Amino acid sequence: MVSPDLPAELRAVLNARLEGLSRNDAAGRAAAISRTYREGGGSGTIRTETDALAYALARMPATYAAVVASINALTEVRPDFAPTSLLDVGAGPGTASWAAAEVFPSLQDFTQLDANDALRTLALELTRRSHRLRGVAYELGQARTCVAHADAADLVIGSYVINEIGDTERAELADAMWEKTRDTLLVVEPGTPAGYARIISLRARLIAAGAHVAAPCPHDGPCPLVAPDWCHFSQRLQRSRAHKQLKGAELPFEDERFAYVALTRAPAATRPARVLAQPMVGKVEISAKLCTAEGVAIAKVPRRAKADYALARRWRWGDAVDTP
Repeated sequence: MVSPDLPAELRAVLNARLEGLSRNDAAGRAAAISRTYREGGGSGTIRTETDALAYALARMPATYAAVVASINALTEVRPDFAPTSLLDVGAGPGTASWAAAEVFPSLQDFTQLDANDALRTLALELTRRSHRLRGVAYELGQARTCVAHADAADLVIGSYVINEIGDTERAELADAMWEKTRDTLLVVEPGTPAGYARIISLRARLIAAGAHVAAPCPHDGPCPLVAPDWCHFSQRLQRSRAHKQLKGAELPFEDERFAYVALTRAPAATRPARVLAQPMVGKVEISAKLCTAEGVAIAKVPRRAKADYALARRWRWGDAVDTP
């Protein structure tokens, strides 16, 4: 499994860009941009070099961690998947491309799409010295229009992008991304009830168009969860000193909550159950909430079943597991 922390070369470039920048100014811009996103806005408030860098320093680590966690989950189910081309939709500063490059050494061709010129400029600067990513093609324009003119790719990623558009455009973008997907489409969203709802809507639409779920679901049927419950996961990442300063945070780590779906052209050979919450470890048994092919189930593994109990003790929220 690839680490959820930013690659060393990317951290180094970001830290170098931070030299000479007012930390207070960057922190203020990052807070304003984050507030806009929480209120349902998009990247329109990112207009300058300082805006783009503040956004990248504040949000890139958590977004990267969520995308890496999602791709790690995909590779657990499909360890033989070795894409050679990537289409990164709504690429922003290129976060998903960096994540995919770390997980898949097989990737050779990278295409990024986004409508924000300041983020495009930063993304290209970040990749200038990267052996893997320096040849990336970055197209500037609205996502749906750019996707329609892009070449198909083995792997298509839409990371934190469908939350920025309305329902009609979201459906059209989902169709367009799937049309350009040769093998796998990965969509990642904030781990909120609203983010989950967007994922579920896209999931249902594309299953109806012939897609199959590789992760996190072990089936192609309707999501068995009932409101107010929703499917989401959490990835812990370490905060750098600069990251803590920009976020005004004291803790040395951050937990990013996210929702995702990986859709494939052909069904996966195996689709294990998924742990939907952190298991409860008691003196008598371990209790875990699982999504299975038959629906949601509470697995209870008694301590007396020593081998199964030892296995279940290693279960974590978000894991793909074989049930005893």
